[in-house]
Amino acid sequence: MTVVANIADFRDTLPAGGRLLGLDVGTKTIGTALCDAQWTIATAAELIRRTKFGKDMEALKTLATAQQVKGLVIGLPLNLDGSDSPRTQSVRAFARNLAPLALPILLWDERWSTQAVTRTLIDADASRARRAELVDKMAAAYILQGAIDALTMSM
Repeated sequence: MTVVANIADFRDTLPAGGRLLGLDVGTKTIGTALCDAQWTIATAAELIRRTKFGKDMEALKTLATAQQVKGLVIGLPLNLDGSDSPRTQSVRAFARNLAPLALPILLWDERWSTQAVTRTLIDADASRARRAELVDKMAAAYILQGAIDALTMSM
């Protein structure tokens, strides 16, 4: 499948509806989130501890199959000025390597996701340990929610 950064191109590759899986790809973990088939709300799912790529891929495949996922939305960590960084290139490579899943993939700007989620958790008086446990999967939900909002606005 193709990896795209344009919401219209992504929409064209999707069936009418179907669950989407959002990913916040870090160096140590992958935060995941799922949305409903009507693309209304994203919910944090599980946190995958990264090991070897093959094991990471298998965990994502298992989750995608179990949840009948029709597409992936992966957060793209751009620099504040919109340019690429080494981390951006790493996420692009990760996305390309997910081709065997045979799912459409959208790269979605995630510049403020972790900061927004961290602020929300601090406001909720979550402990540092609790924030560390939740931030990646909540960031994945934040990323996915932004993408599904854009998808439904373009209908």
